[in-house]
Formats: sequence, structure tokens, C-alpha cells
Amino acid sequence: MANEFLDKVEDNAIVRIWSEKVQLEKGDSLAKDYVSELWDYTRISVMQNSLQELKEIWDKWNGETKQLFYSNYGDLTYLLDIKADEQLFRALAQYWNPAYSCFTFGKVDLVPTVEEYTALLHCPRFQVDKAYFRAAYVPTFWKKLTNITGMCEQWITARIKQKGECKCIPWKNLRDLILVHLDGKKKVDVFALSIYGLVIFPRALGHVDEAVSDLFDRLGKGVTPVPTILAETFRSLNACRRAGEGRFIGCVQLLLPWFHSHF
Repeated sequence: MANEFLDKVEDNAIVRIWSEKVQLEKGDSLAKDYVSELWDYTRISVMQNSLQELKEIWDKWNGETKQLFYSNYGDLTYLLDIKADEQLFRALAQYWNPAYSCFTFGKVDLVPTVEEYTALLHCPRFQVDKAYFRAAYVPTFWKKLTNITGMCEQWITARIKQKGECKCIPWKNLRDLILVHLDGKKKVDVFALSIYGLVIFPRALGHVDEAVSDLFDRLGKGVTPVPTILAETFRSLNACRRAGEGRFIGCVQLLLPWFHSHF
């Protein structure tokens, strides 16, 4: 399937022009004088975090701990077993149309939906009518990590790092904490936070950043992260397609299963 997409990459510009022309004629949100300025081929990086240590930790847990995880975070760990097919993803990205935020395959437009991603994550605690939004008052990074991990301020602040414009905590520190944590619920929470930071929102490789901790801190209130996951996916695809290159920082492990479900 990947080879078929790669063979058709050169047709992407034609497909895009056709799609924009037809939809413009029928009326939509494009400006009247809109002109596509996309590159014919986008060189997109799918650099991922290594998930081996997460898998090893999960495999060592007993049934009771795993059940505790499932009841709180659904099928999140299944993402650890999904191989990120970089060749297929790069080919798929060529069909992303930023003008409409959807994939255009010939005469068919496809886009992941909230319902589809909710089904893939299968978390019973998500309330679809409670989407995440950044509150006016947000606790400091160390306070959120203290709440999630159960560790003291001194332990947290000693491990927070600055990566570019955002504050992060290294995965190695979270890994070590998971291995020795005496509180079973907190151990599960830190493990789930790590999946959100390393797999779903892999902004800073090898780290979990502050924005992820804010979203994660709200999951306990039934907030669904799915709209945010989709928004980050669309934002990253749009940025890469318009620049003609870039690193995709959405969740490949969700996007590819969604794609396979349609073909």
C-alpha cells in the first residue's frame, strides 16, 4: 500500500488543484482570490521516541495493575504496539490539503473525526461533551507534576528542564519513578502521562512538556483530549505542507490505524 501511494505522489498537485477548483465553484470557505502555494512534495520527518522502555515496564506489570490502568485510561497502551510506518506516513502526508484540513484522495475527502479517535482510544472516562481548553488560571508546572506524581516540590523542581520555549521533565526521571513508586495509582498515572508526552504529543523528544501535563491534569475530571489530539494533528500537517518540510509532532500511532480502517 505504501508503494502505491509513493507511486502517485506526483499526481498530488493535480488532485489538489481539482479539489480546490470544484469546491470553490460550489461555494465554500475559501477566499475568492485564493491561490494554492503548497509544495508539490513535502519532506516530512516522523522522528519518534523509542517506546521500548515503556513496553518493558508494561510487560512486567501484573494483571491487577494493568486493570487499574485500563479502567482509568482505556486502551492507551495499545499505541505502544503500533509501528510507525514512516514511508507510508510520508506518502500519506502528501495528500493532506491545508485549505480544507483534510486528506484528498482523488474525488474523496477524508479526515479523522472525534468519534473515530474516541473509539480508537476507548476510554470510558472520556465525556465527549467536555473538551479540553486551557483555563484562565493554570497551576505552575511543578504543582501539576506534584499532583500527578505525588512527589514533593524539591524533587520536581530539581528535574524540570528548559527545552526551547517550553519546560519539560525528562522521560528518564519519570521512568525511574515508575519503577520504584510505592503508590500503585500514582505509578499508573505517571505511566499514562509518559504515553501522552512521548507518543500522543511528542513535541520534545525524550521529554514530557508542560502543555501535556496541563491537559493530563484535567483528564481526571472527565475531560476528553480527543479534540486537542486532532487539532495538534491538523496543525502539524498544515505547517509541514505549507513549509514543504518539517517534523510531524502529532500522534502517528493514531493516524495510521485510522487510515488503515478506511482502506
